[in-house]
Amino acid sequence: MNQVFHGVRLRPTMLSDLVFVISVEQDAGNRPFITPWERTQHEGAVRFPDFRHFIVEAGSAYESVGFIILQGCRNQHRSVELKRIVLQAKGQGIGRTCVRLLLQMAFRDLGAHRFWLDVKSLNTRAQALYRSEGFVEEGRLRESVRTEDGYDSLIVMSMLESEYLALQAAREGAA
Repeated sequence: MNQVFHGVRLRPTMLSDLVFVISVEQDAGNRPFITPWERTQHEGAVRFPDFRHFIVEAGSAYESVGFIILQGCRNQHRSVELKRIVLQAKGQGIGRTCVRLLLQMAFRDLGAHRFWLDVKSLNTRAQALYRSEGFVEEGRLRESVRTEDGYDSLIVMSMLESEYLALQAAREGAA
């Protein structure tokens, strides 16, 4: 099942894509903002039904530009987590498009009541994107992840189904 929106396509990750996935994670521009996984963790996410692992493709030729992992897709509490979004290209609107696709997927396709994520406090660009798309900060896990220079905090953000529906109605009314 491919999800397409404004020149961005999400397609399920295949095991043959994992060399690309790991290379994107290891990129110096991405490493400060994520905690890279080992290949076996990605393999599990590709295979385990509670996860959705996607390759992000963009441009006229739909070249691979990143990947996304959702977790909790079969969560009994209908709480789906955006576990990871990692893109090579920055500042081109691909991240925003992906977030909108993921919100639609979480609430419409997966029946989520709550869609949530955590983001490192030093990743101010991602925080601004999530806030501008309607995510609300729930709290901070202080100095909860180790970095090369010490520790960083995680900011927990979420959107509820009712907030998503109100946001969609407002966008449709403005169009």
